[in-house]
Amino acid sequence: MERRLITSALPYVNNIPHLGNLIQVLSADVFARYCRLAGYETLYICGTDEYGTATETKALEEGITPRELCDRYHAVHRDIYAWFNIAFDHFGRTSVPVHTETTQHIFLKLHENGYITQHVLRQPYCENDQRFLADRYVLGTCPHCGYPDARGDQCENCGKLLDPTELIEPRCSVCGTKPVIRETTHLFIDLLALLPKLRNWIESAAEKGFWARNAVQMTYAWMRDGLKERAITRDLKWGIPVPLDGFRNKVFYVWFDACIGYISITAEHTPNDWKSWWYAPESVKLFQFIGKDNIPFHTVIFPSSLLGTGENWTTLYHMSSTEYLNYEGGKFSKSKGIGVFGSDAKDTGIPADVWRFYVYYNRPERSDALFTWKDFQEKVNAELIGNLGNLVNRTLQFVSRFYDGVMPAGTPDESFWQDAKKMEAEIAALLDFADHAIQVETLRLRNGLGLEDGRYHDLIG
Repeated sequence: MERRLITSALPYVNNIPHLGNLIQVLSADVFARYCRLAGYETLYICGTDEYGTATETKALEEGITPRELCDRYHAVHRDIYAWFNIAFDHFGRTSVPVHTETTQHIFLKLHENGYITQHVLRQPYCENDQRFLADRYVLGTCPHCGYPDARGDQCENCGKLLDPTELIEPRCSVCGTKPVIRETTHLFIDLLALLPKLRNWIESAAEKGFWARNAVQMTYAWMRDGLKERAITRDLKWGIPVPLDGFRNKVFYVWFDACIGYISITAEHTPNDWKSWWYAPESVKLFQFIGKDNIPFHTVIFPSSLLGTGENWTTLYHMSSTEYLNYEGGKFSKSKGIGVFGSDAKDTGIPADVWRFYVYYNRPERSDALFTWKDFQEKVNAELIGNLGNLVNRTLQFVSRFYDGVMPAGTPDESFWQDAKKMEAEIAALLDFADHAIQVETLRLRNGLGLEDGRYHDLIG
């Protein structure tokens, strides 16, 4: 049987995961459990995404090193997912030597093939902390709505996208000093030059792998609006060093190296066999489970990076991308502590399997979903306890009352088993993504889409 490589989005390391983060790892876990039961050779890997500005800044705020911060939160993530019974084959991390080696290899191949460019940028610089500031670590007053704590990339209050130079009275988020603008040279991946390779790959991959509808729409929107060169380096200390003269004092942008973590974590888990998973597009299918905010990085940036190397990488087969899970009318927020976090769920004393049931039951597939404590209580009482639990309880009572707790031998009802096997086969076909006709019909029924000639691309019109 085919081999199935399963990943869920690498959670960022600098905080405790909440229920919104759990959706992807739980979804992948459910699918991985099915694949193992069905007899597929299955590898489910995940891990913490540990490099980047957010980690370096939070460590600075807490007065510890980035390594100390990552060690602490990696253990937190690992333990919370273990409590939720997530059956990873390996839960790794990106701040390990093999990740550095893998990322640098892919970069050097891209550079060798002419897909890396360089440009001079003007960026905010904190003279007090002596470092360049990523857009989101410049705070100031929003020029559109007057919100006093807008970030340099987006105002949380009005939602407008911003440039840090637009902020009124800008300040460093760490020390409060007003930044100055300085020039710095960075490396870019030339997505426009890679577009022909990417387009050919997507047109085949999206149809064969039956990508989620929002993944198809967002990916085609990126290509329709025009791909540009995208910066892949940053002026930071905590990150993977750039192995190129003139840039060795810089590190890779976290969203260039994060997806490569799927490869390096596999290599860490099985150093002698990882290539049989990642250099095997003919025999391995890659299934990725993410939230919609991560779609372009998994369908554009990461595939472009692999295609640009000219090597025979295993690339995305099926993309399962969910919408957002919101909390009591607002958004889950790590920074503001809003929502239900893994440690909160554990502290309630409610068994992990109850949480797993509700989070998966409430999975935001077609549109954003809402977590409320009232709905959690009602669904658990009505569906899990009232329906499933009541069925099991009544069955056990019946067997105990009429058969002294032992089921007698009997003749199976052939009609019943035929119906059961038919339903089992239908479910298996959908989980396997094996029957294209069933896949398209299911998408039509669930999303209310009409089909004219059955072609997949009609679904994205």
